[in-house]
Amino acid sequence: MPYCVHCGVELNPAVKTCPLCGTAVNDPAACPAEDRPSFFPTRRAEVAPVTRNAAALLITSMLASVSLCCALLNLVLKPQYQWNLFVVGAAVMLWIWFVLPLLVNRWVPVWIRLTFDVGAVAVYVALIALAMNGWTWFRGLAVPILILAAVEVCALGWLLRRGHSVLTTVTLSLTAMGMFCVGVEACGDLYFYGEWSPVWSLVVLATCMGLCIPLLVIRRVPSLREEVRRRFHF
Repeated sequence: MPYCVHCGVELNPAVKTCPLCGTAVNDPAACPAEDRPSFFPTRRAEVAPVTRNAAALLITSMLASVSLCCALLNLVLKPQYQWNLFVVGAAVMLWIWFVLPLLVNRWVPVWIRLTFDVGAVAVYVALIALAMNGWTWFRGLAVPILILAAVEVCALGWLLRRGHSVLTTVTLSLTAMGMFCVGVEACGDLYFYGEWSPVWSLVVLATCMGLCIPLLVIRRVPSLREEVRRRFHF
């Protein structure tokens, strides 16, 4: 093997210059470069991207294997309750969140996708209730909160279906967040005490409304709106 006369690095017989220092290689006894394969790649290549179906299959197999292992372990240990349902529920929820969009090739409205996400959470909570024999709190507390979340998600997705500015999106999201907190406290108070006594949710709602007011002002004043877009690249 030849060596570079400048830096001493070992060279491949087919190279014309040292790959380390760039010194030209002059070896009269060397064979022509065409007779020997190049030591380094001669053309740029890229790794083929993973298909959506392949990614969906990989994630599905991972979630299924974890669920199966936990189910077998739960069967061997024989506890008082089926804790493996927690893992199975989480796997189902993650599958709906990440794998189902990969399998759906056509465009799906945002509100439909968000509804499926809320449904995944409902399945997870239902499996927890099944594992802990908690159907009472599931029907009286979890179901109303999940219905409230589904309604707000559908309403927000419908309002944003045609695309809006960042300011409008943030304003609607903050409003929905404040209303959701009020609904959650109402469901909890009615379930535990039989009456609604709003406290913390009104603080959250007032905070969200306080944040929305400047956004509405910025949205209505063109000069402020352009300044915000320039500074934050909206």
